[in-house]
Amino acid sequence: MRVWLVAAVVGQMLRLFTLAFFPPFLLALYDQEWNMVVGFGSATLAAFVTSVLALWRHKLTPVFQRSEAFGVVAGTWLIVAGFAAIPFWVSGMTPIDAYFESMSGFTTTGATVITDFSVHGRAFFLWRGMCQWFGGLGVIALFVVVLPRLGIAGRQLFFAEASGAPSEAISPQIRDAAGRLWLLYSAMTAVLIALLTWSGMPIFDSICNAFGTMAAGGFSPNGSSIAGYQNPIAEWILVIFMLLAGASFTLQWRVYTREPLGFFRDQEFMFYTGAMVVFGVAAAVALAGGLPGEEELRTGLFQSASLISSTGFASTDYNLWPDVARVCMIVVMVVGGCAGSAAGGPKVVRYVLVLKHIHREILTVLHPRGVSAIRYNGRPVSYEIMRAVIALVALYLAGYFILGVVVVLLGADLVTGFSAALACLGNIGPGFGPAGPMGSFAGFSDATKIVLTAAMWIGRLEIVAVLSLLHPHVWKNLRWGR
Repeated sequence: MRVWLVAAVVGQMLRLFTLAFFPPFLLALYDQEWNMVVGFGSATLAAFVTSVLALWRHKLTPVFQRSEAFGVVAGTWLIVAGFAAIPFWVSGMTPIDAYFESMSGFTTTGATVITDFSVHGRAFFLWRGMCQWFGGLGVIALFVVVLPRLGIAGRQLFFAEASGAPSEAISPQIRDAAGRLWLLYSAMTAVLIALLTWSGMPIFDSICNAFGTMAAGGFSPNGSSIAGYQNPIAEWILVIFMLLAGASFTLQWRVYTREPLGFFRDQEFMFYTGAMVVFGVAAAVALAGGLPGEEELRTGLFQSASLISSTGFASTDYNLWPDVARVCMIVVMVVGGCAGSAAGGPKVVRYVLVLKHIHREILTVLHPRGVSAIRYNGRPVSYEIMRAVIALVALYLAGYFILGVVVVLLGADLVTGFSAALACLGNIGPGFGPAGPMGSFAGFSDATKIVLTAAMWIGRLEIVAVLSLLHPHVWKNLRWGR
């Protein structure tokens, strides 16, 4: 792996990223928040100087080895989150807390260490929301531009335009697809801002909450999340957009442009939507103790949509729900969103394929001579794709358990530790107990926060990218210079 090339590409991305500091910088100037003016100015200068040094005397090349592509992906998240943490640090957070908050934003996790929202101004919360919005957009762009050409866990199933791309270069078709998704992502964000404002939510809060929704992130400028607005109309609007945020953006583009019935023909979307509705209604029934009314139905569906899409907004404190309703929320947290969305976790399509594989194995036991192919949306699934899918699902499930054990050993109680592991590795945000929807992660030790920060990063990159960089083969072939 050519370390200089990875550093140069990350530096190029960092240079572009410096432009993102200007909107909150200008808002801080307008609001006369001088400490935040210093914070954003320092972050801009530091990021720009670092990018210049990374690009010094290095000419970029479009040809990457697999390990170098993984290095760019993993390094971008680590480095960009570090510079994005500078304004949080200047606002009064410790360096560990600032990096936790920044990584939570860029990985669209939504876990927070903030306990008092009143001490921060608008520029702080705008930047917090922008971190998530760029993180969600970045995930989509990475999956469309980088991962399909590496053949990771069957991405060629979901991005048909990438199937003909050369293995060592990004084709114009893929770049066009990424551009279309950026356009869709931005347009849906603008529509949501308008609808939330129409519902009666303040315009600034509408912007920040729309950023958190479309990124499937869940950062809100209100300390009580969406529950703080007491706005049923906004909650119903957010149910729809959270569901869409966790659905494949490539599928949505096809539906909006040429396939009006595409949602109903996609197995992953139907499984995802069905799980959200079934467990949301089940939670509503548990809350009502019988036939649910509008309030129970809205609350159940809102939390189900929020957690299955890994958004993490809260319209109520589900920590206080009966056990049956809370179990429903744990199930949708594990299910997660769709591939090609901003949602975290293993993605629904992989569960669908694993279930199909199990069904085929059962048929094979009953009919050893029979031949049964696994098909997804009418197309056969190869052995290589199934192998990658099963491996990734197994890695996530093992990761939830191992991380939960580590967090408990570092001092958390059983429920809080394992729910925090699920929330961070799955990029969901809130868990249960003190880390629940109305709480924060501030009570964890610094060591635990470092572990959970790493978990958010690993989970956002779908584990394999990070593990591949730890392989001895990569370390033995490092090239620091040309």
